[in-house]
Amino acid sequence: MSQLLTPLNTYACFNGTVSFYSHPSTTCKGEMKFTVYLPPRSQSEPLPVLYFLSGLTCTEENFMVKAGAQQFAAKNGVILVAPDTSPRGANIPGEEDDWDFGTGAGFYVDATQEPWRSHYQMYSYVTQELPAIIAAHFPVKIDRQGIFGHSMGGHGALVCALRNPEQYRSVSAFAPIVAPMRVPWGQKAFTNYLGADEETWRSYDASELVLTTQLKHSILIDQGTADTFLEKQLMPQVFEQACAKAGQPLTLRMQDGYDHSYYFISTFIEDHIRYHAEILWSE
Repeated sequence: MSQLLTPLNTYACFNGTVSFYSHPSTTCKGEMKFTVYLPPRSQSEPLPVLYFLSGLTCTEENFMVKAGAQQFAAKNGVILVAPDTSPRGANIPGEEDDWDFGTGAGFYVDATQEPWRSHYQMYSYVTQELPAIIAAHFPVKIDRQGIFGHSMGGHGALVCALRNPEQYRSVSAFAPIVAPMRVPWGQKAFTNYLGADEETWRSYDASELVLTTQLKHSILIDQGTADTFLEKQLMPQVFEQACAKAGQPLTLRMQDGYDHSYYFISTFIEDHIRYHAEILWSE
């Protein structure tokens, strides 16, 4: 394994391994971290790879620790990869001031505004640099990639898939920010990262992108009805209406009584991994 990829910790899990890594990122111009779950089948053959993008304040750890996904990845024969949610320690003034912007809140965009543009290039990191590293060091089928995420990461997953339909064969999300141009979280991030011209925001808004790009397979979204962010920040109905207008197949499941937490994610994670595995293994 390349000296540029530094193993941090490895743990046995469902007859496979969860491993933590760091590496110098040329895209984000600093040290980045990610985690990988290798199911037992990866010891004998290359497998499809499924990327999970986490939400605000999260790191590369949250999903692997809290979602309970490994047993289902082992059962379905898919490799899981979870990157961090932003650069760390870039020493940009203000990056630690707010929980919903800066550190832990990269929003999976390529920043064009100073001082963020030098480090906050999370879209290119997720879609280009990280997959290249994974392909170089792990037994993945590079032509069989899927992507999913939660909240800010659900936004990122939908955007990555809609902008790269040939790269990602499947996409799903838990409680995603589907219309960031219309909600406070998105407006704050986009103004600071992308500037005041709202036309430049459209390329990172799933509800705008789906009007011009449709995916081959249905998109799966789970959303809790007791999610405190539902009405103000998430607005799944906007994406549902856009998909209907564009003819994009969508399965939007409103889950009664569930909130925004990993209790919600862990309840439905098996469905999502099975959804991805069926697509990634079928073609």
